[in-house]
Amino acid sequence: MELIYWSMLLLGGIFSSWTRLVAAEEEVLMNTKTETSDLKWTIFSQDKSESQWEEVSGLDEENNSVRTYQICQTESLSSQWLRSGFIQRRGASQVYVEMRFTMMECSSRTSHHRSCKETFNLYYYQADSNEATASYPPWMENPYTKVDTVAADFLLRKGGERKSNVKTLRLGPLTKRGFYLAFQSQGACMALLSVRVFFKKCPPLISALSSFPETVPRYLVQEAQGSCVEHAAQQGPRPRPPKLFCGEDGQWVGQPTTSCACLPGFEPVEGQTRCTACPVGQFKSGTEGQCRSCPGSSQATIRGASTCACRSGFLRAETDPADMPCTQPPSAPRRIKHYRNGTTHTLKWNEPLDNGGRTDLSYSVRCSVCRSAKGSCLPCGDSVSYQPAQDGLLDQWVEVRGLLPHTTYIFTIQALNGVSSRSAKDPASDSINFTTNHEEPSLRSVTWKSESTESSLTLHWSVPAQPHYNILQYELRYCEKERRSESQCFYTESNRSQAVLTDLRRATQYEVQVRARTLAGYSSFSPAAVFRTLPDGHDSASQFLVPGILIAVGMLLLVIFVFVAAYCIRRHSRVKDPDLSDKSSQYFSGQGVKVYIDPFTYEDPNEAVREFAKEIDVSFVKIEEVIGAGEFGEVCRGRLKIPGKKENYVAIKTLKGGYTDKQRRDFLSEASIMGQFQHPNIIHLEGIITASCPVMILTEFMENGALDSFLRLNDSQFTPIQLVGMLRGIASGMKYLAEMSYVHRDLAARNILINSNLVCKVSDFGLSRFLQENSSDPTYTSSLGGKIPIRWTAPEAIAFRKFTSASDVWSYGIVMWEVMSFGERPYWD
Repeated sequence: MELIYWSMLLLGGIFSSWTRLVAAEEEVLMNTKTETSDLKWTIFSQDKSESQWEEVSGLDEENNSVRTYQICQTESLSSQWLRSGFIQRRGASQVYVEMRFTMMECSSRTSHHRSCKETFNLYYYQADSNEATASYPPWMENPYTKVDTVAADFLLRKGGERKSNVKTLRLGPLTKRGFYLAFQSQGACMALLSVRVFFKKCPPLISALSSFPETVPRYLVQEAQGSCVEHAAQQGPRPRPPKLFCGEDGQWVGQPTTSCACLPGFEPVEGQTRCTACPVGQFKSGTEGQCRSCPGSSQATIRGASTCACRSGFLRAETDPADMPCTQPPSAPRRIKHYRNGTTHTLKWNEPLDNGGRTDLSYSVRCSVCRSAKGSCLPCGDSVSYQPAQDGLLDQWVEVRGLLPHTTYIFTIQALNGVSSRSAKDPASDSINFTTNHEEPSLRSVTWKSESTESSLTLHWSVPAQPHYNILQYELRYCEKERRSESQCFYTESNRSQAVLTDLRRATQYEVQVRARTLAGYSSFSPAAVFRTLPDGHDSASQFLVPGILIAVGMLLLVIFVFVAAYCIRRHSRVKDPDLSDKSSQYFSGQGVKVYIDPFTYEDPNEAVREFAKEIDVSFVKIEEVIGAGEFGEVCRGRLKIPGKKENYVAIKTLKGGYTDKQRRDFLSEASIMGQFQHPNIIHLEGIITASCPVMILTEFMENGALDSFLRLNDSQFTPIQLVGMLRGIASGMKYLAEMSYVHRDLAARNILINSNLVCKVSDFGLSRFLQENSSDPTYTSSLGGKIPIRWTAPEAIAFRKFTSASDVWSYGIVMWEVMSFGERPYWD
C-alpha cells in the first residue's frame, strides 16, 4: 500500500511546470517527453525479489501523455539498472543530458532503513551501432563510463510540497557514432519523469560583412570559417577567409577577424550585414566608406556605379582620382611677343583665360621654317635648340637658338593640361612669325676628319669661309646616337678647328655637330656627323707598344722577385720562432699561384705600402661628410675624380694628428694588405694619400655600411633567400682569402660592409692583431696578453692564440647566426 502511495506522490511532480534551458541553439537527440509509445528501455536487476524499474504513463501540465520510469527499493542495496535505446550523436563531440525527476525523502518512508538512498548514478556507453543486448555490455561501471552521482535538490515527504528536480549533465568527449544512457539505483525511491539529450551549436551569423555557418563546437572554442556577403570581397595582399570562434555553450565569442569590404559601387548597410548598390547619381570608387554624390561635370546614370562618367565636352586624366571633377583642355595662350639678343630669340606670352579647371598647365613650342615665297613651311630640324625645353614648359617663356640667317620662322605656342592628351581636338594655340637678319653666321657644310680609340675621338673640321666676320670660337655638341633624351648630350668649346673628345664608351656611335661664334653671336649647329669609337683590342699598333714594353719589364721584375722571395723565406725559416707558427705569411704556393704576402716580413714596411697601394694626388679627392670613427681616426665619405676616369664615391679613413711612427705603419699596413686582394666580395682599395696630412686610405664606398647595424635597422624586411645570398657572398670572399693563405682573425658582421645592391664585402684587414690591453672596445676580451672578440673566436684560438682558416670558418658560423637573426648579438647577453 505504501508503494502505491509513494508512486502516486512521485508521479505527481509531473504536473509541475516544465521549463527549458535557454541556450544559443540546441539540437535535440532524444526527448522522452515527445515520445507517443512505450519507451521499452532495457531493465536489469541484481536481486529479482527487489523492486525494479517500471515504465508508467502520466499526463504533463498540458494534459499530454508522457512515458516515465519509477522505482522504489525497500530493503536492499542491490543495483537496479535502466538503459536507454541507441542515440545517434550527429557529429557532436559532447552532449547534454537534462533529467527531470522526483525523489522520496528516506525519513518519510515507513520502511526506512539504512539501505535507503536519496541519489542515483548516470552512466553512458559508446558504440558504433545498436549492439547492446539484455546481457551486453556487462552491467557494471566498466565498460560503462560514469558521468556523476545525481542528488535531488527537492525531496518529497508526506504532506509536503510536490516539487520536481531538473539536473543537466555534460557527456564527452564522444568519438563513436552513438551511445546509450544508463541509470543505476541502489536503494532510491524515485521517478524519472523525462530525459532530454541535446547538444549546443552556434546559429548562422552575419557580422562585419561576413557570413558564418551554423557551427557545432568540438572544443572549448571552435574556429569557424566564413565568407564575405554578396557584393563584398576580401581585401589586402594576402586575403584570408573570415573567421570567428564558437564557444562550447553555443555562443559566438568575440568579434570576427575579417577583411571583407563592399565592392566598388556598393556600400554597407543595416549594421554591416549586407552591401547595397549606390543609387543613381552616386558612386563609390574603392572598398572603403559610403557612396558619395558625383563630382562636378560628371554623372552616374545606373545603380552600383564605381565611377561617374564625364559629361559631354569634359574629360578625366588617367591619374585623376574618381572623386575629382571632370575638366577641359585650356584655351589658347595670349599675346606672344618676340625678343632678339644676338642669335638668341626669346618668346614670351600670357597664360590662357581658361585653364580648363585644372592646375597642371604646361606649354609646348612648335617651330616651322619657311624658305620660299610660296608659303610652304616645314618643321624645324634638330639644329634648333630650346631652353629650358621644347615641351612641358611651366613658365611663359622660351629661348630659341640655332636659327638660320635671313629665314622666316613660324612659332606656335600650345597650351596643355592633364586632359589634353585624351581630347580628340588639337591643343589650343597661338602663333607668331618673324624673319632672322643677314648677319648671323651659317655653317651649312662642314668637312670632318677623325681618329678613333676605345674611349676618345680626335676630330678636325673645316668650314666655308665667312666673308663678313671672323670666327672667334667653336662649340661642339656630341651625343650617343642611340640616346634616349637630349639631356644625354655634352658640349665642349675649342679655339681651333679641332678637338679631342674623351671619356667615351667603346664601340659606340656618336653624333657630332659644330657651330661658330662671331661678333654677331652663335651660328646654328651644323648637320650631325656620325663617328664610332673602337671596340676592345682594336687600337693602333702604337697604342700597344708602351703597354707591351711595360708588361715585358713587369714579367722580368716578377721573376727576379720570386727568386729573391724564395731565398728570403729559406733564411727566415731557419731562425723563425716556433711560437709564431700561426702567422699567415707566405709568398707563392708550389704551383705558382699568387698568395698573400705579410707586409711585416719587409724590413721596411713602407716598401710594402709602395708595392701594393697606389698613391693618389690629394687634389683628386673631395671630402663631403664624416660618417663615423675608426681605431685611428675619422671615416668620411667623399668623391674621387682621377683625370680620364669617371668620378665616383669613396670611403676615406684618416689618421688622426699626433700619431707615432708605429701607429702610421699599423694604419698603412691595412692598405698594403687590402691592395693584394681583387675579388667582388672583398672591399676594394682605391689608393692612399701619404704625401700630405692627414694620411688617408681610400676604398670603395658601401652605401649601407656595416652589415650588423644594417640588419638591425631592417629587422624582418628580407626573405631567407636574400639572407642566404648575403652569406654566400661572404663565404665567396672568405674562400678567396683562404686560397690566398690569408687568415682574417676578426670575421664578424660588424666587419662586413654592404652596398645598395645587397652585395656583402669583407673588410677591416689586420686591425685585430693591433688591439692591446688598453683598448676600450667592449667587443674584445683580454686573452693571453692581447684582446680578441671572444664571441666570434674559435676555442683553440682563445686557448692557444692559434689562428688558421679553420678558426675563420668557426667565425663564419657565428656570422651566419648574426645574419639569420637580423643582427642579434651572438649567445645573447
